[in-house]
Amino acid sequence: MVNLILPSKPRTPVPIPSKQDIAFELSAKPIKATFSLTKTQQTMTPKITDAHLHYLCRTGRFNEVITALDAISQDGRKVKSSTFTQLLDCCIEHNSIQLGRELHARVCLVDEILPFVETKLVSMYAKCGSLVDARKVFDEMSERNLYSWSAMIGAYSREQRSTEVLILFSMMMEEGTLPDDFLFPKILQACGNCGNYEIGRMIHSLVVRCGMISRGRVNNALLSAYVKCSRFQIARRFFEKMDWRDRVSWNSIIAAYCQMGKNDEAHRLFDAMRKEGIEPGLVTWNILIASYSQLGNYDTAMELMKKMESFHMIPDVFTWTSLISGFSRNNRIIQALDLFREMLFVRVKPNRITITSAVAACATLKALENGKEIHSLAVKIGFSECVLVGNSLLNMYSKCGELEAARRVFDAMSEKDTYTWNSMIGGYFQGGYCGEAYDLFMKMQVSRVQPNAVTWNVMISGYFQNGDDDQAIDLFWQMGKGGGVKPNTSSWNSLISGYLQIGDKNKAFAIFRQMQSFSIEPNFVTILTILRACANLVAANKVKEIHACVIRRNLEPELAVANSLIDTYAKSGNFVYTKAVFDSMSSKDAITWDTLIACYVLHGFPNDAIYAFNQMKIEGHVPSRGTFVGLITAYGLLKKVEKGKQIYSNMTEDYQILPGSEHFAAMVDLFGRSGKLEDAIEFVKCMDIEPESAIWDSLLTACRSHGNVAMAIRAGEHLLELNPQDNVTHQLVSHAYDMCGRSAEFSKERPIHKKSSATTNTVRGCSLVEVENTVYSFVTGDLSIHGFDSIDIWLKGIARNMKQPDSHDFLCIEEEEKEAICGVHSEKLAMGFVLAGAASNVRCVRIMKNFRVCRDCHSTAKFVSSSYGCEIYLSDTKCLHHFKDGLCSCGDYW
Repeated sequence: MVNLILPSKPRTPVPIPSKQDIAFELSAKPIKATFSLTKTQQTMTPKITDAHLHYLCRTGRFNEVITALDAISQDGRKVKSSTFTQLLDCCIEHNSIQLGRELHARVCLVDEILPFVETKLVSMYAKCGSLVDARKVFDEMSERNLYSWSAMIGAYSREQRSTEVLILFSMMMEEGTLPDDFLFPKILQACGNCGNYEIGRMIHSLVVRCGMISRGRVNNALLSAYVKCSRFQIARRFFEKMDWRDRVSWNSIIAAYCQMGKNDEAHRLFDAMRKEGIEPGLVTWNILIASYSQLGNYDTAMELMKKMESFHMIPDVFTWTSLISGFSRNNRIIQALDLFREMLFVRVKPNRITITSAVAACATLKALENGKEIHSLAVKIGFSECVLVGNSLLNMYSKCGELEAARRVFDAMSEKDTYTWNSMIGGYFQGGYCGEAYDLFMKMQVSRVQPNAVTWNVMISGYFQNGDDDQAIDLFWQMGKGGGVKPNTSSWNSLISGYLQIGDKNKAFAIFRQMQSFSIEPNFVTILTILRACANLVAANKVKEIHACVIRRNLEPELAVANSLIDTYAKSGNFVYTKAVFDSMSSKDAITWDTLIACYVLHGFPNDAIYAFNQMKIEGHVPSRGTFVGLITAYGLLKKVEKGKQIYSNMTEDYQILPGSEHFAAMVDLFGRSGKLEDAIEFVKCMDIEPESAIWDSLLTACRSHGNVAMAIRAGEHLLELNPQDNVTHQLVSHAYDMCGRSAEFSKERPIHKKSSATTNTVRGCSLVEVENTVYSFVTGDLSIHGFDSIDIWLKGIARNMKQPDSHDFLCIEEEEKEAICGVHSEKLAMGFVLAGAASNVRCVRIMKNFRVCRDCHSTAKFVSSSYGCEIYLSDTKCLHHFKDGLCSCGDYW
C-alpha cells in the first residue's frame, strides 16, 4: 500500500500543458491512457464536472478539453447531451473545426444521442466551413426534424448555393416536414436567386395554406422572390395587398422599379414610403442612388446624395462607390476621380470595388500619376493581394504604356486568374511586344491557370493589331488541336474585327460567310462588327444580306443590333429601310431615337428630326448629348437660328448637359448656314475651351459658302496649326490665298510644309460606284478606263445642255484641282460609267468619294438627276448628298 500525502487543497483534475498554444493531435477515436491508476488513486482523483468542461472550452483551452473527455471515457462515465452541445457551440464561437472533429470522434460519450445533438453537429460543421462534413452527418441522421432541415438549408443558404437549397426543400416536403416562418424566407430567397418563379408560386400557395401569409418576414421574402424572378406586375399587386409593410417591403418594391429602369416610379414610391410614416434607411437611399447612377442619371444621383445628408443620413462606402462606378462607366471620368478624392477627404474607407472603379477611371484617362497614388493607397489599406484590384492596376499600367510596372504587379500577385494573364498578354500586344506576349502565353499553358477562349482571342486580336494577320490566322486554326480550346463565336468575331482593322473588308465578309457555313451562329457582336464595314453607299446590298442573317438568327430583339441597322441603312443610302426597321421595333431606347434623329439630319429631313425629338420626349426618353447635336443641326438646316440657340440653352439649363466640341461645331454650323458669320466668330471667341478641328472646319465651310475669303483664311490657318500635315486643308488655304492675290505670302509662310507634302505628294480624287453587286473604282484624270470614249461623249453632252452655275458669292476653294489641271473628276467618270448608254431603268446611283465634291460636279449631279429622272447618292468627306429632281439634300451648303 502506497502512502500518499494529500495536499491541503485539491489538485487540478487535469494536468495543464506548459504552453497553451501547443496544437493538439487530431484523432479518430478517444485516446487511451498510457498509465494505470490504483483504486486508491481513482477514489481520490476529483470528478470532472460538466461546468469545468464548459469553462475549459470557453477559455480556449481545447487540449485540456480533449484530455478531460478521454479521462471521462476511461472512468466509464458519460457526458450529458446538453453539455456536449454547449461544447459544440464553443467550436462555432471560436471557429475551431479541429476541436469540432475531435468532439465528433467522441460523440459516443454522450449519454443519449438525441436528434438535437446531431443537428448541432450539422450546424457546427456548416458554420465552421465544412459543408461536406455537415451534409454527411445530415444524411446519416436516423431521424430528421424541422431543426435538422433548418440547419442544413441554412448552411447552403449562407454559401449562396441556391439550387441545393431547393433540392433540400423538395426532399423535406417528401418526408412530410413543413417549413416554418424562419425557413420559408431562406427557401424563397433561393427561388429568387435561381429565378425559379414556379417554385416560388407554389411556396406562396403553401404559405397561405399554413396560415403564415400575415407573417412579415415571409411576406417580405415572397415579395423579394417575385422581384428577383422579374415578375414585377405580380410583385406590385402583392405589395399593394400587404396588410403590413415595413422598410424591407418598400426597399424590395423600389428595387423592382429600379431593376426595370423606371427610376421615376421608384422615386415616387420613395416619397410615398415617407408619407406612410416609414423613413427610408441607408439601404433605401443606396438602392435609388445606385440605380440612377447605373442608368447614367448621375446628376440626379448626386442630388439624392446631398438630399440624404439633409435627412441626417451619412453616405457610406456603398453610396460613394455607386456614384464613382456610375460616373466612370458613363465617361464622366474626371468627376469620378473628384468624387473619389472627396470620399477620402470625408474619411470614408474605400472597398475593393471603389478602388477598382477609381483605377479604371485612371486607365481611361491614362492618368498614370493618379493611378500610382491609388495603387499606394490600395497597398496601405491591405488590398494589394486582392485579384480584382490587382487586375485593375495591371490594366491601368498597360493602358498607360508602363509595361514594366504592369509586369511587376503581375509577378507580385500571389493569386492570378485568367483575366490577369489575359490582361498582361493584351498589354504586351498593345505596346507592340508580340514576342513577350507569346512567351507569356506559353508560360500560361504550363501554369495552374490554363488559357481559355478569351486568351486565344486576345492573341489573335493582338497579332492583327500589330499587322501580322498570317500569325493570327495560324493561331486561329491551332485552336482546338490536341484537345485544346475550340474556336467559338468570339474567335470568329476576332478574325472579322481584325481584317476590318487592317482595312481588308472583303476578307472580313468572307470570314462572316465562312463561319455560317461552319454552323457557327453569329451573335449580336458579330453583327455589330460586320455592320461597321457597311456604313457606306457601295455596301447597300451587303446590309440587306446581314439583315437577313439577323432575321434568321432572331437577333432583331437586340436593341443594339436594331439601332445599328437603322444607322447603317441610312449611311448606305436606303432611308426607306431605316424607317422600316425603326417602325418594326417593339421597344426603343434613347439611342434608337438619337440614331433616327441623326439619320433624318443626314438625309436632309430637318422637320422630321424635330418631330422625332418631340415623340422621344412624349415616350419618356431623356435626351442625351448626341440628341442635341442632331437637333441643333436640324434647326441649322431650317435656318432657324433663334430656335437653335434656344435648344442649346435648354440643353444646359433643363438637362444639365455640358456642351462639348460637337455641340460647338453644330452651333457654328447653325450660324454659318444662315450667313451669320460674325455671330459664328463671336461664338467661337466666347467658348470656354480651345476650338478643335471640327469647329474651325465648320467655320471654313460657312466662309466658303458665303464668300468671305478673309475669314476662310483665318479658319484654315487655325486648322493648319492643329494639323500641319493635312494636305487637304493646305490645298483649301492655298486656293483662298490665290483668290485674294496673296499666294506668294502663303508660300513664304509655309515653305517646309509645302515642300514636304502638299506639292510633292498630292492625293488624287477617287470614287467608288456599285453596279450589280460589283464595286468599280475611278481616279480623277484616268483616261485608260474601259469605255472612256463613250463616257467622255456623254459628259460633253451633259455639259452642253446644262445651265452653268451662278458664280455669285460661292468661293471656289476646293479640295481638288480644277479639271483643266488634273482631268475629269472621278465622280463624273463614275456617273458616266453607270448612265452613259444605260437603259432608262437606272433609278439609283451610289457613289463614294475621298474628297469634298467640287461645285461643278455638284451642279452636274443635280442636272443629271433631273434629266434622267434618277436619284444620285454621293457621299464625300463632309456630307451625304442626295440628288433628286434637280435638288440636293444639302441645300447647296457643304
